[in-house]
Amino acid sequence: MNNQKQQKPTLSGQRFKTRKRDEKERFDPTQFQDCIIQGLTETGTDLEAVAKFLDASGAKLDYRRYAETLFDILVAGGMLAPGGTLADDMMRTDVCVFAAQEDLETMQAFAQVFNKLIRRYKYLEKGFEDEVKKLLLFLKGFSESERNKLAMLTGVLLANGTLNASILNSLYNENLVKEGVSAAFAVKLFKSWINEKDINAVAASLRKVSMDNRLMELFPANKQSVEHFTKYFTEAGLKELSEYVRNQQTIGARKELQKELQEQMSRGDPFKDLTLLLKIQEYCYDNIHFMKAFQKIVVLFYKAEVLSEEPILKWYKDAHMAKGKSVFLEQMKKFVEWLKNAEEESESEAEEGD
Repeated sequence: MNNQKQQKPTLSGQRFKTRKRDEKERFDPTQFQDCIIQGLTETGTDLEAVAKFLDASGAKLDYRRYAETLFDILVAGGMLAPGGTLADDMMRTDVCVFAAQEDLETMQAFAQVFNKLIRRYKYLEKGFEDEVKKLLLFLKGFSESERNKLAMLTGVLLANGTLNASILNSLYNENLVKEGVSAAFAVKLFKSWINEKDINAVAASLRKVSMDNRLMELFPANKQSVEHFTKYFTEAGLKELSEYVRNQQTIGARKELQKELQEQMSRGDPFKDLTLLLKIQEYCYDNIHFMKAFQKIVVLFYKAEVLSEEPILKWYKDAHMAKGKSVFLEQMKKFVEWLKNAEEESESEAEEGD
């Protein structure tokens, strides 16, 4: 018996190892761009045909690797350089958002193209959000018309759930805010968003990403007031958004006042004399949307027996601060007169009893 191991047959020839670097070299953004642009040129402006072309091309082209290039082309017509400009030596197409008609109906049709593409290739979702964040940072590099189209498109995509409201963080970029680009863009965006959904749905989306209390940051620090926000957006035709922000600020200020009072009471700090009244006066003055509510707050505390007649009358006579003095005194006039009459009647009854 032959105990020697039988030698296994081997293939002759030289083996080649494929390095990852070599694999990457097979793909490059320029080649990918050329394929997409050529296909879009052949489909023309028929967006149904564009959607079908993009759907079929995903099986042949590497969308995962070149998501940014793909979305650059669909929005701007070609690959974008830093700052938002198109490279002169690159191919470009007019089958894109920036070259389309500047109206909501056209942007709704383009939104359907993006929506179908991302539903078909779910892995593009994150890349698309990153792309929109980048485009928002590039707003200064686009023309006013291009910004308007992008704003309308973004509003529609936010409404149908293709985009998450967290992408709006890019609008708080200091330079965009300072030059008024963010606020102007937000007008077009919210108009298209509210056109698709109502203000309650928009508010719910903003709350999910803790953006509901940050809208005033669309303006520079010296203009971050409810009054300025309300005036700007109401004049732009977004009264419902203005009222929403005003209500948010009122609720926020009310919670802050309640918190301060609760903390003071939990510490056992007594509200001696005018401490509470002066605190309320200062707070209502500093939060201008509370100016008209001063008298209501005082009456509320009086009915709850937190405040008595004596400090209220003393405050009205000579112990008030200068802040908002004329407004608050006028508000309190009738209530103070009622307190005085009630006090006189009480004294009269006491004397008759004696």
